[in-house]
Amino acid sequence: MANTIDAKLLAKMFLSGAKNLESKKEWINDLNVFPVPDGDTGTNMTLTIMAAAKEVSALGDTDMVSICKAISSGSLRGARGNSGVILSQLFRGFTKSIKELDELTVADLADASEKAVETAYKAVMKPKEGTILTVAKGASQRARELADEGCQDLTVFFDEVIKYADEVLEQTPEMLPVLKQAGVVDSGGQGLMQVLKGAYDAFLGKEIDLSIPEVTHANTAKVSYDAQAQADIKFGYCTEFIILLSKTFNIKHEIDFKEYLESIGDSIVVVADDDVVKVHVHTNDPGLAIQRALKYGALSNMKIDNMRLEHQEKLFQMEEAAKEESVEEMPHKEVGFIAVSVGEGINEIFQGLGVDYIIEGGQTMNPSTEDMLNAIEKVNADTIYILPNNKNIILAANQARDLVEDKNIVVIPTKTVPQGITAIINYVPDLSAEENAQCMMNEIANVKTGQVTYAVRDTMIDDKEIKEGDFMGIGDAGILSVGREMSDVTFQMVQEMMDDSLELISVYYGADVTEEDAENLKNRIEEAYPSCDIELQYGGQPIYYFIISAE
Repeated sequence: MANTIDAKLLAKMFLSGAKNLESKKEWINDLNVFPVPDGDTGTNMTLTIMAAAKEVSALGDTDMVSICKAISSGSLRGARGNSGVILSQLFRGFTKSIKELDELTVADLADASEKAVETAYKAVMKPKEGTILTVAKGASQRARELADEGCQDLTVFFDEVIKYADEVLEQTPEMLPVLKQAGVVDSGGQGLMQVLKGAYDAFLGKEIDLSIPEVTHANTAKVSYDAQAQADIKFGYCTEFIILLSKTFNIKHEIDFKEYLESIGDSIVVVADDDVVKVHVHTNDPGLAIQRALKYGALSNMKIDNMRLEHQEKLFQMEEAAKEESVEEMPHKEVGFIAVSVGEGINEIFQGLGVDYIIEGGQTMNPSTEDMLNAIEKVNADTIYILPNNKNIILAANQARDLVEDKNIVVIPTKTVPQGITAIINYVPDLSAEENAQCMMNEIANVKTGQVTYAVRDTMIDDKEIKEGDFMGIGDAGILSVGREMSDVTFQMVQEMMDDSLELISVYYGADVTEEDAENLKNRIEEAYPSCDIELQYGGQPIYYFIISAE
């Protein structure tokens, strides 16, 4: 067995890790502490790693630098959900440590794992132990011990690291009581273990299908392969290359470059990361694309295919081409707003309050960093406020903010839709961006939110016994009510939320609730709290029957 890992083997190990995670994603989803129907840790981590896997699989035989860039850039932009963002940061730190090496030894892997953990911990404002971070740290600590002991056998190294990381994972319920009460280990940590175990399988030479399938999700435009194959080809040459940057290439340069490529072709993909830019375009004159790219640096990994002779294209290129949208540019303004929202009614509320761009997502599908970047590009404003409206989307929004250079991006850490609505209502045009951010954060701290959904499995949380099919009222800090009757559960949730300082209760009813049932609930709340103003609005959100705020 080899005692070093070259670029080709690293690519196989990464793809194998991605495939193993993908095959276990539903099992990982089921480890979600709350037994809600949208437990999505496995899905988020899979979509994150598959974004990178598609780039790696498209490279073919290449060097360590290109593979590291594909892993880092693909996962960074494809990251969604807290677990996905943390996974992308682990990959980012790991690849930064190894990208200049031709082969990896035990010592190199120990150094890289430490850099991975350091990078991931820095990305989280308040790191919590008992999570994917703890499992990664455990793996890194064992890797360092083995390297310091002089271990050079990679088989022994991987076996020992995975064994110890599994032990750390099994201890996560002792670190987070909510995991212990629910009877599960941390889902993000389990996802990371599946990546490591899949990578180890490839290292051992096991027969693994490394083909990367099309990964679809709610925000991805879908294109039929058959329809694409039958279509007339307007631009005949599939042109791909990598720019090794020697000049500045910021977001503005990226946008200008994309616009030029669109003037000479279609199916544009431009992915920039640090000092490398990956380019894909369909054009009738590849030389024009190459000449423009040379303004930014030297070119490598050049590949030009005549598509009129070779009609089939790689799946990842098709997906990226399908994402291209012709969007009329908005007039320039000083301040713009982006909100993550789901549900026809809630979308209309945000738009009525002045939101420029709605990203469809939220609880049922966490948008990626790339989705955030696309939205930012389309909002023609100097300062843009992002309202994630979900605690599992804030990290992706922060990651997008850090990648943008030509606009002032302000992420307001709204964890619920009502917080997002309160934030934009309290925006004051005469205040600075910093003053507005502070004002909005002060106001959202006064908003209590409750959401009603149903349980998908039996469990015990917050000392409440929950049966599959029960309705649950979930507050900001945990389960507030459980029962078999939706109206009673919702009303009890409101009772648990209330105190003497609250003056306004807003009720947003979902797609599966009739207007009559919503009116009956409103009347019941009005009778119980006559001193409060009660507002009822159609939200149209899926999964959650009611979203209720009190402030």
